[in-house]
Amino acid sequence: MAIEILSEQMCFGGSQGFYRHQSQETGTAMRFSVFVPPQAKSAPVPVLWFLSGLTCTEENFTVKAGAQRAAAELGIMLVAPDTSPRGEGVPGDPDNAYDFGLGAGFYVDATEAPWSTNYRMYSYITRELPTVIQENFPADLERQGISGHSMGGHGALTIALKNPRIFRSVSAFAPIVAPAQVPWGMKALGRYLGTDETAWSNYDACALIRSGHRAPLLLVDQGEADKFLADQLRPDLLEDACAAAGQPLMLRMQPGYDHSYYFIASFIEEHLRWHAQALRMV
Repeated sequence: MAIEILSEQMCFGGSQGFYRHQSQETGTAMRFSVFVPPQAKSAPVPVLWFLSGLTCTEENFTVKAGAQRAAAELGIMLVAPDTSPRGEGVPGDPDNAYDFGLGAGFYVDATEAPWSTNYRMYSYITRELPTVIQENFPADLERQGISGHSMGGHGALTIALKNPRIFRSVSAFAPIVAPAQVPWGMKALGRYLGTDETAWSNYDACALIRSGHRAPLLLVDQGEADKFLADQLRPDLLEDACAAAGQPLMLRMQPGYDHSYYFIASFIEEHLRWHAQALRMV
């Protein structure tokens, strides 16, 4: 699949690039970023996907998290996709709200019109974009991990739980762990998937765990000063679901930290080192 190079710069001995391609899944042009570490000059390297949250694009993690230095040391390729399809004719939120539609794809394959035509972010992330990466970058897709923030943390957890043979490690920052039970998720799943709440469970980490889906270990960091903690994120629900199902969970509540990228930047190196250890065990 052909890609368009938007920009490429040398970074910590490797390269940081931004790219665009025409997606068959979304029917739109999609942007993504890739950091290629210096080790990729001699051999394919493992890949860590990072899924961003509401209102974000591929730029937020790439520019704000400061992940490239540690990724260069560890030899990990970083891939950051956009959070939704965009472009003329792509429907957004009828009320122009930030928490649905453009910038808020929730990493689902929508089944309800008018969003079902373009909002196929689950298939885009799990099938189409990996093929693009494999064909254009020195990526070892036998060694893949996935992480994300907020809505992207929801995406990382659900995608990893449903695809344990593809994603060998998973972590999240302040994820929406039970979208079927919180306002952000109920709005998005109800519009993308319809009113039958049984369909929502396929995109709900807590529901997936209760139904038997598993990952080797879930690493979750959550700021205790996060203003969305009590109403939207609910890590207690994930803790309860994991305890009941015997799913290993490392939940770290971080005093004083909020929902911002300052929080992500503070702990991203620990996440990268954790993923590197897991991916090298293949």
